[in-house]
Amino acid sequence: MTLGQLSAFVLVARLGSVTGAARALGVTEPAVSQALAALRQHHGDRLLVRSAQGMTLTPAGRRLLPIASRMVELGADADAAVRQASGAPEPLRVAVTSTVAEFVIGPLLEAFGTRSGDTVDVSSGLATTEQMGVLVSHRLADAALGPALTGPEVDSVPVFRCALVAVGAPDRRVQGDPASWPWSVGPSGADPDSDVARLLRQLRVPDTRIQVYPNETSAWSAAAGGAGVSVAVEHLVAPLLRRRELAVLPTSATPAPVCWHLTTPARQRCSAAAASLRYFLGTPAAMQLMRSPDRGVPPSRFRPPVHVTIWS
Repeated sequence: MTLGQLSAFVLVARLGSVTGAARALGVTEPAVSQALAALRQHHGDRLLVRSAQGMTLTPAGRRLLPIASRMVELGADADAAVRQASGAPEPLRVAVTSTVAEFVIGPLLEAFGTRSGDTVDVSSGLATTEQMGVLVSHRLADAALGPALTGPEVDSVPVFRCALVAVGAPDRRVQGDPASWPWSVGPSGADPDSDVARLLRQLRVPDTRIQVYPNETSAWSAAAGGAGVSVAVEHLVAPLLRRRELAVLPTSATPAPVCWHLTTPARQRCSAAAASLRYFLGTPAAMQLMRSPDRGVPPSRFRPPVHVTIWS
């Protein structure tokens, strides 16, 4: 029995699917299935079975889950203790939404890394809202930057307020009910718990009217080219609005106020690096970067968002 097998088991149990666990870990579904098979053989029980609701726990699996969760957390504690004793930089693994990853996390973590010197080794990984809660609560990530997360094992604090707006080509004004408009959105539109998905549900936009693009920039480009309407964080799309490549379109639900939150494990389990990041995000320098994250990052400090396979 290994920590990798236990991590896979915990994620499948919490997310309800092998696919979701594989995406969170950044590995293939067969790799997760193999880890579960090894754990099942070790314990002589199926632990998880398929049902109409997804993967559900057997009675033995329900008893194993809290123990496995604690073992995964102890593994993170052990790694941190060894790194501290050897003088290695403290790892800071930040799970982020696609929007934060595309526009904000690079310059933000670059500034935090400069402030922290060589004492912190920072990395970021893409995750859905549901995956964020599981990753943070089980210490598979040290922090998450995105929507507010709830739970007895996490602390979520607001760090930046902004607004979502609908945007489209200035010379192609759409008419009628927004539910009938064609919508072009970034990856956040496919995350059912994201602010963008909630806005589209509020406007009663059916899935058949939504096209998901690889990133926000390409979705905005499609909207600017007349392919439909997009959703954007107002201050991030402001340069395109000023250049009149896009224009704000009025709807009954926009502008929609949203707030980015930093979520960490509960304070008694929060790492020193995550606590330091929480303090940094309240500084004027961090606020300015989240408001205008348009400066580059030196090649020596560039760290693209990655899947959390490097953390497992």
